[in-house]
Amino acid sequence: MNTRKEFKQVSYLWDDAKAATMAGDEVALLIYRSNLLGADLRLTNYGGGNTSCKAMAKDPLTGEDTEVMWVKGSGGDLGTLKASGLAALYVNRLRSLKNVYRGIEQEDEMVDLFNHCIFDLASKAPSIDTPLHGFLPFKHIDHLHPDAAIAIAAAKDGKRITQELFKGTIGWVDWQRPGFDLGLQLKACLDENPGIRGIMLGSHGLFTWGDTAYESYINTLEVIEACATYIEDAVAKNKTVFGGAKMQSLPEEQRKAQAAALAPLLRGFCSSGNRMVGHFTDDERVLDFINSKDLDRLAPMGTSCPDHFLRTKISPLVLPLAADADLNDMAAIKEKLAPVFDAYRTMYATYYNNCKHPNSPAMRDANPVVILYPGVGMFTFAANKQTARVAAEFYINAINVMRGAEAISSYTSLPHQEAFNIEYWLLEEAKLQRMPKPKALSGRVALVTGSAGGIGKAIARKFAEEGACIVVNDNDAERLSIAKEYFLQQFGKDVCTTVLLDVTNREAIEKAYTTAALAFGGVDIVVNCAGLSISKPIEEHTDKDWDLLYDVLVKGQFAVTQEGVSIMRKQGMGGDVLNIVSKNALVSGPNNAGYGSAKAAQLHLSRLNAAELGADRIRVNVVNPDAVISDSKIWAGAWAEGRAKAYGVKVEDLPAFYAKRTLLNEIINPSDIADACFAFVGGLLNKSTGNVLNVDGGIAMAFVR
Repeated sequence: MNTRKEFKQVSYLWDDAKAATMAGDEVALLIYRSNLLGADLRLTNYGGGNTSCKAMAKDPLTGEDTEVMWVKGSGGDLGTLKASGLAALYVNRLRSLKNVYRGIEQEDEMVDLFNHCIFDLASKAPSIDTPLHGFLPFKHIDHLHPDAAIAIAAAKDGKRITQELFKGTIGWVDWQRPGFDLGLQLKACLDENPGIRGIMLGSHGLFTWGDTAYESYINTLEVIEACATYIEDAVAKNKTVFGGAKMQSLPEEQRKAQAAALAPLLRGFCSSGNRMVGHFTDDERVLDFINSKDLDRLAPMGTSCPDHFLRTKISPLVLPLAADADLNDMAAIKEKLAPVFDAYRTMYATYYNNCKHPNSPAMRDANPVVILYPGVGMFTFAANKQTARVAAEFYINAINVMRGAEAISSYTSLPHQEAFNIEYWLLEEAKLQRMPKPKALSGRVALVTGSAGGIGKAIARKFAEEGACIVVNDNDAERLSIAKEYFLQQFGKDVCTTVLLDVTNREAIEKAYTTAALAFGGVDIVVNCAGLSISKPIEEHTDKDWDLLYDVLVKGQFAVTQEGVSIMRKQGMGGDVLNIVSKNALVSGPNNAGYGSAKAAQLHLSRLNAAELGADRIRVNVVNPDAVISDSKIWAGAWAEGRAKAYGVKVEDLPAFYAKRTLLNEIINPSDIADACFAFVGGLLNKSTGNVLNVDGGIAMAFVR
C-alpha cells in the first residue's frame, strides 16, 4: 500500500483501494491517473496536457508481444478522459520515424506518418505531442501545464531557477513549438542528464514520469508542489502582488450590476464578425490583477503557454472605463468604446499581417476574447458558452503564471511570431476544420418564460437541442428546481441557467435579464410563454380574475418584451420575440370572456411590437396553440373542469374531444409548439415578422384570413 503524501499546493486524490481494482491493467491506471490530474485546474487546463503509458500487448498480425504506447489523443481532456480518447501506437514504429524525418522545416508532414504507427485502428487520432512521449523510455509519463511550473518556465531566469530549485534533477529545454523535433530534444536532454525526474519546457510546461502509474502521479505532484512552494515563499517575502493595488474593486453587488449592464454592449462589439456568447467572472485572482499597478505593463504582453493564448488570443482588451461609470447612457458608452474596439481589431490585423506566412490560413475574427474591466471583473466571449468559460479559466491560469513569474523574477511572454506560428499553425487549422458544424441556434441565448413545464419546457428543450443557451425560469420554486435538475442533466451548466421569475413583478424580470447577461452576455430570443387560464361564465367572473389574467398574459408579455428589447438594442444584433398566444385570441367561445380577450390583447400587442421593432431587426411573431394538455399546469387546475363543463363532456374525455373538432383530428403536444417556435427562429424565416402560426390541428374558425 502506498503511503499517503501530504501536499499544500496541490490535491492528492489517489485512492489505493480503487487503484487496486485496476492492478495489472496499465491502460485503466493511465485513465485513472489522468482523471485525477485533470480534476485539479492548478495542474492543467481543460483540454490541456497529455499523459501516456507503455505496456506489452499481443500484435494482432504476428501474435507476438510488442510494446504499445497509449497516449491522450487529439482534442481530449484529461479530467474526462476515457479509453476511447486514447491513441494506441506501436512504439518501435513510432521511433523508427526518425529514419525518415527530414528536419524541422518539414515537421508537419510527420503527423500523417503517425497513422502508420497505429496499433488500435479504433483509437483516437494521435496528437502533435505523441513523439514527446514516444522517445522517452519511461512506462508512465505526464505532460502538464501547471501554473506554478509555467511561472518558472516563463520567468526571465527560468532555466537558472529550475537548476537551483531542483539541484539538477529537472532538465530544461528551451521554447519550441510542439512536434517531432521537440520529442527528439526531450530525449537528448535525458541522454545528457541521466537520472533526472522531469524536464521543464521553456514558456510551456512540464514533463514528469515514473515506472508505474502511481510513481508518475507522485513524481508529478512533488515537482509541482516544489514549484508552487517556491513561488508562494517569494510572494510572502515581497508582500505585494503585481506591484500593489492601483484601485479598489466595487462591492460585489455593484460589480455584478455594472457587469450585467455592460455585457450586452460588449457582446455586440465582439459579435461584429460572428455571434458570440459571453461569460463573466469577478474571481479574486482576476480582481488582484486588473486592479494592480502592473496591469498596463503585463496585459499587453499576452500569455506564454501555447494552450493559453490559443484560447485567449494574443492579448486582452482593457476597458478605459471607471469602475463606477454611469452606464445608463448606453449611447455615450458605445461611442466611447467603439474606437477602443476598432484599435484592438487594427492591432490584431497588424499582428496577423506582420507574422503571416505565404500559406497561412486567412485571418480569423479580430475581436478580443478577453476583456478586462478594472474594479469590476473579466468578460470572455466565444462561439459558445463552454469555450467562453474555458477561455476565462485559461486567462486565470495566465494570471497565476504572471503572478508567479513576477514574484521570483520577471515575466516573459512568447514573441509574436512564435505565438502566431502556434495560433495559425496549419495543423491547428486542420483541427478547427474537423470540428462539427454549428447547430442552427449556436451562439443564441433564449429566455423562455414559464419554462419549467408544459409548452415552455418543450420550447426550452428544443432550443437547447439546437444549440442555444437557455434561461429556464418559473414562478414556482419547486417546479423550477425539478426543471433545473433535468436541464443540467440533459445539457450541462454551459447550456442553461435558472432564475425564479414572476412576470407580474418588474424587479423579478430585471433579475432574470441580469442573470442572462452575467451567464451568457445578453439575450437574442424572448419567448413569452408564461400563462394561466380562468374559465367562468360572465356572471361568475370577478375583478380579481380579470386583473390576474391581464397582469400575467398582457402586462407580463409587455414587461418581459420591453426589458428584453432594451438588451437587444444594446447588442445591436437584432433578435426574436415569440409570443405563445392561443386560438382563443381569434375564436369566440363560451365561458371565456377574460381569458379570450386577454389572448386577443396579446395577439394585437404582438402586431404593434412587430411594427415598432422592425427598424431594430427585432422580429415579433406569434404561435397559437390549442388544447395542449400534456404536462400543463393550466390543465391540472380548474380550467379543465371549466372547459369540460362548457362543452358538456368529462374532463378525461377532453383530449379526444379537442382532437375530433380539428380538421386533422390530431392531439396537440408541447413538442408541436416547440417545433413551430423553432421554425420562426431556426434561420429559414429570418425575413418574417408580424406573423401568426396556428398549431391547433386545424380549426377553421381560427384561420387568420
